[in-house]
Amino acid sequence: MDYTLRELECFTAVAEELSFTRAARRLHLAQPPLSRHIRVLEEKMGVRLFERDQHGVSLTTAGGLFYEETRGILPQLSRAGEAVRRAARGETARLRLGFVSAVLSAELVETFRKFRAAHAQVQVMLHDSPPAEQLQAITEGRLDGGFVGLMPEDHPAGVKFVPWRKEPLLCFLPAGHPLAKVKTNAKHVAQKKYHIALADLARESFIAVSAGAAPAFATHVHSLCREAGFRPRIVLESPRAQAVAVMVAAGSGVALLPESLAHLMGKAVSALPLKELPEITHVFAHGPGRMSGAMREFLDLLTADGC
Repeated sequence: MDYTLRELECFTAVAEELSFTRAARRLHLAQPPLSRHIRVLEEKMGVRLFERDQHGVSLTTAGGLFYEETRGILPQLSRAGEAVRRAARGETARLRLGFVSAVLSAELVETFRKFRAAHAQVQVMLHDSPPAEQLQAITEGRLDGGFVGLMPEDHPAGVKFVPWRKEPLLCFLPAGHPLAKVKTNAKHVAQKKYHIALADLARESFIAVSAGAAPAFATHVHSLCREAGFRPRIVLESPRAQAVAVMVAAGSGVALLPESLAHLMGKAVSALPLKELPEITHVFAHGPGRMSGAMREFLDLLTADGC
């Protein structure tokens, strides 16, 4: 059964206003043609959509059902029209990217800024979510790509990974912790004048990024500790590395975290290099199928910057 767009607009306006007068005013339409459109629509469907009496207008049961089924059509058409208008202006592309807080360094923010300056027509939409959720969203087409941290051992078929950054892992200790007995500051740590051995942490309580949220990172931390001769005693977990750092600052335990998080915590934690000098390689994940021009250009910039 075919309905015209005007009939649907008239029906929606009356259904939402519950007044032919207000609906006609809203559509900038005289009331007789509005009533005619509603009558034609009712004849096509073979049901009454509205009850009219001296008290006003109300939806019939059939009218209520029809409204629920069609209420999203006009907004969808509006969005489609806006997309076409953006295309006419050259604003044809968008990138929906996931990230985790641990990767948002000043260098990566600068990469986003450079990309936006060079490609003003591309909308970049960022979504903060754990790696596992990003991979799911990429496979379902809800994200175009994501900064998922380490390369996962198990991943959805077809997802591709591009290495883009190496970063040291540091030992995060609460300020004043006995293992941080040597006075340290950012310059001191950068010069690697004081190190902690992983074995020194064997008796410590660990706070960790949960395996459910970031399985590759959790596996890597467990592997490092196992090589140092112990299994970490994990007392608290969080799906977000930033929250882990905050719990360290609160004195709940120690953690192994990317260096970039140290700058966020200031003096609330002591973030010290490890003698083993472990590091992680961050990868960027993107979906299967043909890569858009915007994605290719973004990846070119990302890997060229070598954040």
